[in-house]
Amino acid sequence: MRILITGVCGFVGHALACELKKALSQVELFGLDNFIRPGSEMNRTNLKAIGVKIYHADIRSAADLETLPNVDWVIDAAANPSVLAGVDGKTSSRQLIDHNLSGTLNILEYCKRIQAGFILLSTSRVYSIPSIANLEVEVVQDAYQPVASQIFATGISTAGVSEAYSTQSPVSLYGATKIASEVMALEYGATFGLPVWVNRCGVLAGAGQFGRPDQGIFAYWIHSWKQQRPLTYIGFDGLGHQVRDCLHPQDLARMLLLQLKAYHDSSKPPIVNLAGGIEASMSLRQLSKWCSDRFGKQSVATESQDRPFDIPWMVLDSSVAKQAWGWQPERSLLSVLDEIAEHADQNNAWLDISAPY
Repeated sequence: MRILITGVCGFVGHALACELKKALSQVELFGLDNFIRPGSEMNRTNLKAIGVKIYHADIRSAADLETLPNVDWVIDAAANPSVLAGVDGKTSSRQLIDHNLSGTLNILEYCKRIQAGFILLSTSRVYSIPSIANLEVEVVQDAYQPVASQIFATGISTAGVSEAYSTQSPVSLYGATKIASEVMALEYGATFGLPVWVNRCGVLAGAGQFGRPDQGIFAYWIHSWKQQRPLTYIGFDGLGHQVRDCLHPQDLARMLLLQLKAYHDSSKPPIVNLAGGIEASMSLRQLSKWCSDRFGKQSVATESQDRPFDIPWMVLDSSVAKQAWGWQPERSLLSVLDEIAEHADQNNAWLDISAPY
């Protein structure tokens, strides 16, 4: 089997390449990356050492894809993953669309030309913001949780947000590029007979994740705490009660292996949530307590102003993946946090290397 991973030198792409190489003895792995993210260059040496052939290419340029080899599958891990992209003053809305939608279309054209299967790594942020932002929540053990007696929108429960929940706008500019990419991927699959799988991932976290809050809050918080960098609870009650769940790339790779083998199995749902769920969820305040126990005490500032598109609670319900694929996460939340902390102990300059601004 020949597999191409886009964004291969990013945190997720690198981790998936390593896991697939271990799991598939006969796999031939290719990767492409444009190396614009600080820290991505560090993963190139390791990937070359395990036999991944890397192309310096940009998915926004169709010409860059013309000389790529024929493969059986493409795993699309290349994206601007920030919900604030296009509104944060660091990237424009057009840059976001070029990265996350135009780039996907270029990859789909490549898949059409060579008749390759396509796996899209999507996001929990494709889900409609209003009903999640307006959830009635209460603070329990320093974390928001939905009040169980309220009337939930279809697809939302105390177990999390399921695939049945709406993807209607507003979802953020970032979310819109990903839901549009999902639709186009499925249409290309149906029109040109390509196997296509879409995985809506929760917050991915693990050692080696680049230290930016908009791309991996768990890793950023732990590294910043270890280095005694300033940290701030932003928005809502200003006390850090907002909650996210996390997923280790090893668990994501386990689903990809199932999807690669299933190929064109129409009995499987083409879109699934993949996340740690309630058991792997945590508030920023709880994460601060964990960091304090691990590294020592530190004060956290408060900023009451909410940010665009922010929500108090986002936990994905992955029960469809369990029922249809027999998949559920194996890595515990504490094991992921410990892994990140050990990486922070061994890499004191990580934030300077991977998030210089």
